[in-house]
Amino acid sequence: MLNRRYLRIKVMQALYAFFQSEGKDLAKAELELFRNIDKIYDLYILQLLILPEVRDIAENVSAEAKKKRLPTENDLNPNRKFLDNKIINLLQQNEYILKFADAHKLSWQNEYDIVKKIFTNIKNSEEYAAYIASADFSFKAQQDFVIEIYETFIADYEILIHHFEEKNIHWGDDIYLVHHLVAKTIAGLDENAEINFSLMSLYKDAEEDKKFIAELFRKTILHDEENSKIISEKTSNWDMERLAFMDLLLMRMAVAEVLYFPSIPVKVTLNEYIELAKMYSTPKSKTFINGVLDKLVADFKTSNQIQKTGRGLLE
Repeated sequence: MLNRRYLRIKVMQALYAFFQSEGKDLAKAELELFRNIDKIYDLYILQLLILPEVRDIAENVSAEAKKKRLPTENDLNPNRKFLDNKIINLLQQNEYILKFADAHKLSWQNEYDIVKKIFTNIKNSEEYAAYIASADFSFKAQQDFVIEIYETFIADYEILIHHFEEKNIHWGDDIYLVHHLVAKTIAGLDENAEINFSLMSLYKDAEEDKKFIAELFRKTILHDEENSKIISEKTSNWDMERLAFMDLLLMRMAVAEVLYFPSIPVKVTLNEYIELAKMYSTPKSKTFINGVLDKLVADFKTSNQIQKTGRGLLE
């Protein structure tokens, strides 16, 4: 589920691309912004699909072992605890996952090598050996194992992350959010879970969140000239051309939010953009942006430009 900070990040990325582009088509850029956010759900579904794909490879390996010229007892009668894992079965049979994947053409069909490497890493691990050897066949034990192998062998697998980055320039960042969604989806299942269990939603409140995204994107652009001017007045001792572009962008977004979002407390806005500066700009950006925004907010209060609705929203 996307929180407000992550929504700001997606808007920030879209604004960065918009202001660096030559055409500057606002409607087209906004459409692309929402398309990129929707793509996060594609990544979520892909990650839910990967465990059944790993299990299918395990099934194929088991079937091939039986065809050996001199198969061992273990080849002929393999331990099926991983192959028959109930959680992976639920993921493989869920109609919502299957229909979404089919509609959006999502699959691991052409990525056999990646999935095979993941399976090999899992099979050769201590976690796999302990799971297979355990006499605990409970739903909870199977669930804990699936979460463990997902977090250990899939979530931070560098080859897989590189694969996603090649597919979509934003997925390198989005994957960490998706890991949380996948783990929460699996952890939310219980013994009574139906095959068509509900998946996680991308938005907490789709209508409100989409409205926030669109307005922050538009207002930052539509008020850019005036907001950039007042920011430049507070940075007159700095060479504007040498300031980090990301610092200026974050301040333009923050000013738009302070002035044109009456339901968001000023402190929340300031804290959020200082945090984004830590994440996406230079080591000194936090202090610089904090100082400039404090001065701007003081001026806005003096000139009564900040109009917030509700108690406590101004401070």
